[in-house]
Amino acid sequence: MEHQSFDYIVVGAGSSGCVLANRLSKDPQNSVCLVEAGPKDRSPWIHLPIGYAKTMWDPKLNWKFQTEPDPGMNQRQIYWPRGKTLGGSSSINGLIFIRGQKEDYNTWRDLGNPGWGWDDVLPYFKKAEGNDRLGEPLHSQTGPLKASSIPKKHPLVEVFKKTANLLGVPSTDDFNNLTQEGVGYYQLTTHKGFRCSTAVAYLKPAKSRENLHILTNSQVCKVLFENKKAVGIEIIQQGVKKVIRANKEVILSAGAIQSPQILQLSGIGPAKLLKEFNIPVIHDLPGVGENLQDHLQHRLIYELNQPISTNDQLSSWFGQLKMGLEWLLFRGGPLSIGINQGGLFTRVMKDSKTPDIQFHLATLSAEMAGGQVHPFSGFTMSVCQLRPESRGHVRIQSSDPLVPPKMFANYLNTQYDRETSIAAVKFARKLAQTEPLRSLIVREVKPNQVESDEEILEFCRNYGATIFHPTGTCQMGPDNNPLAVLDASLRVRGVKGLRVVDCSAMPTLPSGNTNWPAVMLAERAADLILGQIQS
Repeated sequence: MEHQSFDYIVVGAGSSGCVLANRLSKDPQNSVCLVEAGPKDRSPWIHLPIGYAKTMWDPKLNWKFQTEPDPGMNQRQIYWPRGKTLGGSSSINGLIFIRGQKEDYNTWRDLGNPGWGWDDVLPYFKKAEGNDRLGEPLHSQTGPLKASSIPKKHPLVEVFKKTANLLGVPSTDDFNNLTQEGVGYYQLTTHKGFRCSTAVAYLKPAKSRENLHILTNSQVCKVLFENKKAVGIEIIQQGVKKVIRANKEVILSAGAIQSPQILQLSGIGPAKLLKEFNIPVIHDLPGVGENLQDHLQHRLIYELNQPISTNDQLSSWFGQLKMGLEWLLFRGGPLSIGINQGGLFTRVMKDSKTPDIQFHLATLSAEMAGGQVHPFSGFTMSVCQLRPESRGHVRIQSSDPLVPPKMFANYLNTQYDRETSIAAVKFARKLAQTEPLRSLIVREVKPNQVESDEEILEFCRNYGATIFHPTGTCQMGPDNNPLAVLDASLRVRGVKGLRVVDCSAMPTLPSGNTNWPAVMLAERAADLILGQIQS
């Protein structure tokens, strides 16, 4: 591989990288090299939707990051799982099909990013989407990434829906329409009982192309430059450093933690930080690693008085056998769905014009996402603030690419975020205390014996956790934004031949799960790179 060259090098085979590899290599005249630090996606736990609980902790498939001690979380370090395999986090995530609100993308546009408004991005969402039920004008049934409906109603979700209706939240069969507010079942990124990662949807159909070269177990050290133009990358493969050259562009799709890390290791970032580690400064770009945003979830756990939870099936050999047979014979049942079936978007703050919180209703309970289920019948209402004001940052702590960067989340750093979290927990508890859901509940396991706003906030600080949506650390923006790393075509400022295409490019966090927005971003970026839309 040493000194082999390709037209395009894509760093990171995750939610965005697999899309780019497919779209850029569609033209046989383009040679593409896709570089992934993790292994191939061969683990059966990746492809079985409920396998999420296994991949959550597997160091072969998961970077298993930890934040720095967070003042807003009583100095706790928060576990941040990120995918380390073909498909990236789309191979280990919770499978939920959410785009966000149209207002999110109009905000991107209004922040000085032409081409990223709702009307601009909708065609790319649809280009990606293969929906089993929903069609025009807002959906498509022909795209590679599958969005499947949950086929069987669950008694707990049905009661949850009825209770939310009584509290003024309308039922919906589509969280991705023009008004996100509602309660219902999520659609999932699955197909015929299997996970549909971007590796399955985009990479598998393209991997036989002669002009696409896929490298796994290859850690990128840095981007190489000549006269401020990106000309290649340095990688470590089986302990040996190698160079791969790019004739046209290097594209970082390593995610909101590692794309800024690679830029900083390459000499692009805050000059003071780079000099601290004796890294030659290619371009002083202070925004690299700044603007970190994430969704903070608060998990309320309840014990049920009926054996209708997934806990009951998982806690007995008969239940496990039944689940296995349902999947083997019909590609159905809990194994084909994963963890979260029910969703809810609503407003809890007076000034919110659109939903400001999201629920993930899990038909099981555990101390943390992906943890061992409780021995009793239980369920979890996980609630998060959709558009937090708090901002953190990512900064290298070594010039060694194998040392993870420091991640400062700064959760609950603003009064508004603290008030929204308190209001979100209150709304969740109100749901649990309202009929007909109340009649199913034996007791509140968590937070329990918490009443005042101060006590609720302390619960949030002591038990809050990520819902796995870090974004914003290489934000796109106009020239007059001193922290904008990218222009609206996702090109890195101050250099040539280098782009960032992943969640780190997002100036603000979408209102919901981030996998589909990452796919949309890459779909549109591919057209920008190939010159098929004006940049």
